[in-house]
Amino acid sequence: MTHFLTLTLNPALDIATSTEQVQATHKLRCAGMQRYPGGGGINVARVLHRLGAPVQAWALAGGPAGAQLQQLLAREGVPTLPHPISGDTRENLSVLETCTGREFRFVLPGPTVGPADWQAGLEVLRTPTSITLPAAPHWVIASGSLPPGVPDDFYAQAARLAKAQGRHVVLDTSGPPLAAALQGGVTLVKPSLRELRELLQQPLASLREQSQAAQSLVLRGSADMVALSMGEDGALLATRHGVWQAPALNVPAATGTTGAGDCFLAALVWALAQGDAPPDALRWGVAAGAAALLAPGTALAQREEILRLLAAVPAPQAVASPG
Repeated sequence: MTHFLTLTLNPALDIATSTEQVQATHKLRCAGMQRYPGGGGINVARVLHRLGAPVQAWALAGGPAGAQLQQLLAREGVPTLPHPISGDTRENLSVLETCTGREFRFVLPGPTVGPADWQAGLEVLRTPTSITLPAAPHWVIASGSLPPGVPDDFYAQAARLAKAQGRHVVLDTSGPPLAAALQGGVTLVKPSLRELRELLQQPLASLREQSQAAQSLVLRGSADMVALSMGEDGALLATRHGVWQAPALNVPAATGTTGAGDCFLAALVWALAQGDAPPDALRWGVAAGAAALLAPGTALAQREEILRLLAAVPAPQAVASPG
């Protein structure tokens, strides 16, 4: 059985609520507050756990928000490996404007992290004796932003360590940390269209340009696979052997879109680890991303909804020939 380890340097206690209309300078009367454990790697671990995969979530955690984060993960049964820090885990707020269906996200930077703490994330890869998985992880998934104090090349360092031990490395981040990690190459990277445009400094206006850009990362050795999420236009998966695109399912995002990308990534990687061909794995990702839209806040996709929606995802279409 395949085992997974997720790394989250900047987890969050996600707070979700709603109000009729967001107006400047007005007191906004909100509905009841919901709290969820959040952050890229944390969310991926939660969905992998729901899919039945052996997974452990390593994360930095500190202060009351960090303690509540751990409690919420324990309540879901997600195996965690928290590393305590002196700073406070950040809190993020998402507000759904019910009159329009628009979602407003307020994302904080996170605590300043010292060298000893961020280096603990590398140490768990170097000597994973503290990992309680039944076997060493086959896949390491590094996801999310880096908090202040963590160098931009952290994910690049983590990828080198994991690859040297024969592990697959999955990356989901943006900006300089993304660019630095891709210089050494990873198994799979999942940028959004905006992130890919920023990375390559290209407009990427058409599907053809987008597919060629994604595959260019493969051909230059930055990643074995590139999963590009394109919002309402669905997603595509690029490999050395071709590029496939799947349309988004027509699911109303009545409760916001927070966490949909993490659900997409978790199901995609889970399917690839089971031996599914890239086009079939892409269908799993699209189904999970759509299932996330049915859950409030960052409650994330449930297995039953993923399976139900999977049948509605059409077979991905080839949009580019091998490079």
